[in-house]
Amino acid sequence: MRLRVYMQFVSSSLIVLTNLLSTALGQTGVVVGINFTHPLQLSVADQDASLARLKSAGVHVIRIGFYAPDADKGVAFIKRANAQGIKVLLTVHSQYPPNVPMRPYQPKEFPGEWSGPPLSYADAELSREYFQQLLDKLDTNGVQLAGLELENEINHPGSNPEFPLPGEGKNLGLNDFYQDPEGKQIAKGYLQYLKLLSVLQQVRNRSKFNQHTPLISAGLSPTGPAGPWTKKVDAANPNATIQFLRANGLDKLVDGYGIHIYPSNDHPGDKSAAARRLQTLQQEDLAECSATGKRCWVTEWGFANGSKRCPSDDKANIELVQELTHDFRLISRQGILAGATYYTWTGDSQYDVYRCGALTEPGRLALQPIQ
Repeated sequence: MRLRVYMQFVSSSLIVLTNLLSTALGQTGVVVGINFTHPLQLSVADQDASLARLKSAGVHVIRIGFYAPDADKGVAFIKRANAQGIKVLLTVHSQYPPNVPMRPYQPKEFPGEWSGPPLSYADAELSREYFQQLLDKLDTNGVQLAGLELENEINHPGSNPEFPLPGEGKNLGLNDFYQDPEGKQIAKGYLQYLKLLSVLQQVRNRSKFNQHTPLISAGLSPTGPAGPWTKKVDAANPNATIQFLRANGLDKLVDGYGIHIYPSNDHPGDKSAAARRLQTLQQEDLAECSATGKRCWVTEWGFANGSKRCPSDDKANIELVQELTHDFRLISRQGILAGATYYTWTGDSQYDVYRCGALTEPGRLALQPIQ
C-alpha cells in the first residue's frame, strides 16, 4: 500500500516537473510546427501513414482542429500523434444551444464564407461541459498538448457568422466596435468570446496534464488596415480586435495572441521588398505583442505556390521562407514570438509543402528551429 502511494506521488511529481519545464522552455524557445488540415477525414490507416511521414520530416508539432461530434476520433488521433513524438496545438470550438439562428451558406455568392451561428449566441455552460469532457479524455489518455486555441479567425466572415452577408465592404477599426451598428454587434460576439475563454481557462487550470498548456486567443486573419474594403463582405482589423479584447480583460485569460501572417511575395530576394516585409511584421502583424508583453503565436503563415509540376518550382518560395524565418529569429530574440506553425501540410494546394510525395525545400526550411 505504501509503495503504491509512493509511486503515485512520484508519478504526480514527474507530471508537475514536466509541465514546469515545458513552461520554462516555452518562455525562451519558439514552438515550430505545421498545420495538418482535416486529418479526421482520412482513414485511420491514412492518418497513421501521414503521421509517419510527418515524423520522418522532423515535424514535432502540428496544429489541428475539430468539432464536438468528432471529439473521440480527435483524441484518438492526438494520442497516436503523441506516440510518434508529435504534439498537437489544438483549436477547439464553442457550443451553441439548439435552434439558434444560422447564417446560411451561399456558395455562389460567397463560397468562402461558411454557414454557422453568430458568435454572440455561443453558450458558456454548454461549452464548459464540452471543454471539460474533452480535457478529461486527454487526461485519461495521458496527453499533453502543445497549445490550446479557442476558435479561429473570429475577425473574418468566413469563420464568424456574426458578420452579415453581403457586407458593406469595410474593415472595422477600434472605434467601430463602439460607434458603428455592425461593429457593436461584432463587439457583442467578442464579449461573449471572452466569457468562453474564461470558461476554457478554468477547465484547463484543473487539468492533470494540461494545466500549464499555453492558452492562445483565436488566430486572427490578416485583413489589413481598418477602412474601406475591396470585397463584398466585412471584416475587422486584427490589431483593433486585440485592442478591444484587451480592454475587456483578454490579458487575464490567455498566454498569447493568435496571429495569421500571409506576407506579400513580391520580389523575392530583393532587399527593399524584404525590408518592407520586416517592417510590416514588426509594426503591423506583431505590433500588439511587442506593446503588451504577451507573445504572439503565429498559428498560420505561408507563401502561395501555384506550381503543379513535379518536382515543383520552389525557387521563389525558398528565398521568401528563408527571409521570413530570419525575421522570426530576430523577433524571437526580443521575446515577442512564442510559436510559428506553417500553413499547410496536405491542405490548400496553393500553400501545401508536401508535394509530389515529399516535403518541399520551403517546407523543410519552415520547420527549422527558431532560436
